[in-house]
Amino acid sequence: MSPSVAKLLSFLLFFASFTLVLSGTVQKEGSTCTVHASRDASDDAPAILEAFRLCGTDGVIQLHDPLYHIESVMETIGLSNVQVDLTGRMLWGTNITYWRNNSLPLGYQNQSTAWVFGGDHVTFDGHNIGTFDGNGQIWYDFADGISNLAGRPISLTIANSTNSHYTGIRFVQSQFWSMAINRSENILLENIYINSTSNNSSPIQNTDGVDTFYCDGITFRNWTVVNGDDSISMKANSTNILIQDSVFFNGAGVAIGSIGQMDGAFEFISNVTAERVVAIGTHFAAYIKTFTGVQQGFPPNGNSGGGGLGFATNLTFRDFTLHNVTGNVAEITQCTSFEGLSNECDTSLFQISNITWGPGITGSIQSDTLASMQCSGDAPCPGIALLGFDDITSVGGREFKCNNLVNPIGFNCTGST
Repeated sequence: MSPSVAKLLSFLLFFASFTLVLSGTVQKEGSTCTVHASRDASDDAPAILEAFRLCGTDGVIQLHDPLYHIESVMETIGLSNVQVDLTGRMLWGTNITYWRNNSLPLGYQNQSTAWVFGGDHVTFDGHNIGTFDGNGQIWYDFADGISNLAGRPISLTIANSTNSHYTGIRFVQSQFWSMAINRSENILLENIYINSTSNNSSPIQNTDGVDTFYCDGITFRNWTVVNGDDSISMKANSTNILIQDSVFFNGAGVAIGSIGQMDGAFEFISNVTAERVVAIGTHFAAYIKTFTGVQQGFPPNGNSGGGGLGFATNLTFRDFTLHNVTGNVAEITQCTSFEGLSNECDTSLFQISNITWGPGITGSIQSDTLASMQCSGDAPCPGIALLGFDDITSVGGREFKCNNLVNPIGFNCTGST
């Protein structure tokens, strides 16, 4: 080998080793994988994926460096008996074109996600400092008021998961919804902090705290959500959901739906309880929304559709403390279409029944309407109860507006919606 070739090879080997030192790495000791972030702010997702490959069964994954750069999508599924410790900040990249073209499909509507995560007996502990930073302001500016912009990714989707625990995780400036939970059961999520707010006039719709789909036995405990849309939302086929001891700022409050979007599809929500909730400046305490019975526009975009079938039943919202809630305490609407039409409100066949707000709801609203209940004329709502609303302070009146209720409980309708 000539001296010049030897020098070239030596240089290439040195450069390769230098590159490896700069990129993210995984240190494996026994069943514990520790991810060390890159030194050149390059993509740490490959190292994180490698850690899950090596230690995703009967292992521990540690993300303890101060900052991890996430520039590509991640899918870590099929995990088993694994503990994830996050004490650093995961910062998602700003390449909007990449994320819109490569974010992973949620499998509902046209929503997509930056990270699909799931397994059995998983513990994900953020120790109240581990943070998902979605760099959301670039998305709020880019969307510029466009609702459900295709390819705008959910920060984290928990999918096909069972018997798992998520605690102490912080989400700031999420790109879209902070979390989705899909096809999972027996999941506890507690001590979760979410703050998605804009630093300018760009709207922050679609910054839901979390949405559930095809889930059973999900508990949300001790959440703080500061956002511009639903605080916690239950969507298609969500059952046995418990929300406790949480504080919601500025968003829409607890949401049931929207649902009934897919023409002819049968979906349901049942056995949901929200209790010991503080709502500060939210639009509602809790509300229910279904699409009309007439398809308007074309799904799967989250703004289009209608004609879905099914039911929502056995829902309870009690022991809420309200501080300057901007709209109603309670709302039912079966007019959702987003298509600018409101004359199909009596067409939905989606059945709403046995819904209770109260007892124990106290505080103040900045409205003269305590409740607005617009049920479909084609599927009137039985078993709607408002209990103990006397301790709620309103502004300018105390209206209970109703359409198509069957024997309301605890109140008298004062007019139509």
